[in-house]
Amino acid sequence: MIENEKLSQQPLTAVLVGVIDKRQDAAMLEEYLDELAFLATTAHLVPVKRFTQRLEHPDPKFHIGSGKAQEIKKYLSENSIDYVIFDDELSPSQQRNLEKEFGKKVMDRNLLILNIFSDRARTSHARTQVELARNQYLLPRLTGLWTHLERQRGGTGTRGGSGEKEIETDRRNIRDRIALLKEELKHIDKQMATQRKGRGELVRVALVGYTNVGKSTIMNVLSKSEVFAENKLFATLDTTVRKVVVGNLPFLLSDTVGFIRKLPTQLVESFKSTLDETREADILLHVVDISHPGFEDQLNVVKTTLTEIGAGDK
Repeated sequence: MIENEKLSQQPLTAVLVGVIDKRQDAAMLEEYLDELAFLATTAHLVPVKRFTQRLEHPDPKFHIGSGKAQEIKKYLSENSIDYVIFDDELSPSQQRNLEKEFGKKVMDRNLLILNIFSDRARTSHARTQVELARNQYLLPRLTGLWTHLERQRGGTGTRGGSGEKEIETDRRNIRDRIALLKEELKHIDKQMATQRKGRGELVRVALVGYTNVGKSTIMNVLSKSEVFAENKLFATLDTTVRKVVVGNLPFLLSDTVGFIRKLPTQLVESFKSTLDETREADILLHVVDISHPGFEDQLNVVKTTLTEIGAGDK
């Protein structure tokens, strides 16, 4: 069974890679890479250099052009670098090709976010959701992982060899685990739905917004509680609910997981149960950090995500 890989707590170095295309111009990419650097720092990585390239279409082999790949490879050979992180999602074959070319561990934005979520999940509910998302991410990538292990072992790699048999075993195990986790989440969802029904007829207000805009800080001020708040992305993964009284009006205030652009689809699907708190709220209080240079873009990301999870009409 392939074990979930967690990033080390000891600082490791990374280079960041982004592409300028029809969807994002140079200024937008720089902002995205700033966020990617913040994600890397949250995952205990030290970003040391950025590589960018303008492309009409992503290269099917490397995502970036072969010339840019050689430029990065040269830099890696001359410097002590542990990870190469791409801002966009890589296909399983692109990830395999890049790791073979660079001789380094390659991550895309999705895997980096999944690692952060794995590191920050505290409750059984969050851990179950994150494990489901990780397994869904790993399933199509098992072939590359086992090919890598076969080379390390000196295996033949021929059809029907030990690696292929173990791939099938791993696939079956992961599929079984995914099915089990989905059943566990159904059970947890029922429990949480019962809890929500038991809160009476109080008005429900949910804090929503981009990650790290200050939702938990506002929650602490309004509810006079000590919800975990930190200047890092995804400090809050679990929904926290507190009773708050403003004037003579009592209501329930919930702090929810923050949204982010290019959120892995596996996480959106896995965290739908957590986001029920948002869907079932009477009022959404959208927290925006207007000191951030890209606050308008962040605001649109949140609105789009709310629509995707069925809360766009709140």
